[in-house]
Amino acid sequence: MIQSAFAQATLASRFGPVEIAATPDGLVAIAFRTTPEAVAADVRRRADGAEFAVSHTPVGSKRRPDAERWIDAGRRQLIDYLDGRAKGFDVPLALWGGSAWDRRVLEGVRGIPFGTTLGYGQLARAIGSPGAARAVGGAVGRNPLALVIPCHRVIAGDGSLGGYGGSWPADRDELLDLKRALLELEGLRITGPRPAA
Repeated sequence: MIQSAFAQATLASRFGPVEIAATPDGLVAIAFRTTPEAVAADVRRRADGAEFAVSHTPVGSKRRPDAERWIDAGRRQLIDYLDGRAKGFDVPLALWGGSAWDRRVLEGVRGIPFGTTLGYGQLARAIGSPGAARAVGGAVGRNPLALVIPCHRVIAGDGSLGGYGGSWPADRDELLDLKRALLELEGLRITGPRPAA
C-alpha cells in the first residue's frame, strides 16, 4: 500500500466545528457538523486503500510537512471567509475518489460566484447535461470540500434550500439552517419554501 502523510484539524467557528483534512497534494476534506473520526474514515475510503501516517510537527519547527502546511492555509482562509473578510479560496485541493461525473459537477459548483446561487437544473444545463438535475444533486451531496467547493450555493428550482451536508451524521434541519446562514453570510436571503422532511 502507498503511505501518505495525512493531517487533520478541527476549526472552531461561529457556525460550529469545521473538520479539515489534507495530504501533501492539498485539502481533501472540509465538513461541518461531523466528527474527526468520520472525516478520517471518509478520506481513507476515497483514497482507495492508501495507508496513512498522520503527520505531527513539533511546535516551533521550521520544516512542516506539506499536509500540515495546507491545513494551516486552509484554516486561515476558512476563518477569513467565515468572518466575512474573504470571498474565495486559493488553497490547493485534492479531489480523491468519486466518479468523473462527480468531478465534472463539482468543477461546475466551483464556478458559482460568491453571493449567487444556481438551481440544480441550472447547474445541470451549465455543465452541458440538461435534464440531469437529480444526478447533479447526488454529486453535489457527495462534495467532500464544503465552502471551498461552494455547494451551499446550489438550491432547488423552486427557490428553497434543497439539501445540504450530504451523508454527514447531522440533523437535516440543522444542516439546512447552516446552509441558510452561509448564504446570508454572502448577502443572500432564501425565501422559498422549506422542503418537506
